[in-house]
Amino acid sequence: MNNNAIKLPFHFSEELLLNDLKYCKSLEFVKHYSTDNYVGNWNSISLRSIDGLPQNIKAFDPMNDNWVDTYLLDHCFYFKEIIDLFKCDKYAIRLLNLAPNSRIKEHTDHNLGYSDGVFRVHVPIATNNRVQFVIGGAQVPMRVGECWYGDFNVSHSVCNLGNTERVHLTMDCKRNEWSDSMFKNSGYDFDLENKIEIYDDVTKRSMIASLQEMDTDVARALIIKLQNELRE
Repeated sequence: MNNNAIKLPFHFSEELLLNDLKYCKSLEFVKHYSTDNYVGNWNSISLRSIDGLPQNIKAFDPMNDNWVDTYLLDHCFYFKEIIDLFKCDKYAIRLLNLAPNSRIKEHTDHNLGYSDGVFRVHVPIATNNRVQFVIGGAQVPMRVGECWYGDFNVSHSVCNLGNTERVHLTMDCKRNEWSDSMFKNSGYDFDLENKIEIYDDVTKRSMIASLQEMDTDVARALIIKLQNELRE
């Protein structure tokens, strides 16, 4: 057993999810900024961003805490209802659209696991049975309306081999007592979390590549630490 992917105790209405998605798709989605990490088309729009603009699609950044709801939430009442179910602080909240015949390459996102005090939630809105979401070497079959946590410190990738788009609502959240209780009831192994993690060289190089895109003082310090470990 591991903590790489945990199904959380929620299930949402496909009809209501699609209704809110329809409104958001009347606006322009932005090409994802991690252009080296994917092949095909991967686009996004924000429901909550650093400056409150829907086109600012940056993900969680530990150096920023001024996160603001975008005006999309004034029109997307079901998305807001889902967000409000999570009794914790939230950072970036986005819709991520992976087009047919597109793939997100295997990579890691540093500081994005529950043990870091931050957790990312995925709610599939549109998908198909030819989507392959792999986290830590295991395929995770996320279905429409379900709610999942993934530890994205470990290597992960997504392939959409189908003929329809794959759209997820994602939330970057701050861990607290409420979330600890939910994770415990969902099968998260807190004893395993307390064990020291040792990353192999491939994972460390992937972490360095992700940190370089963040371009913050904290990220640069972690890059130096990882590079020194690779030289040892």
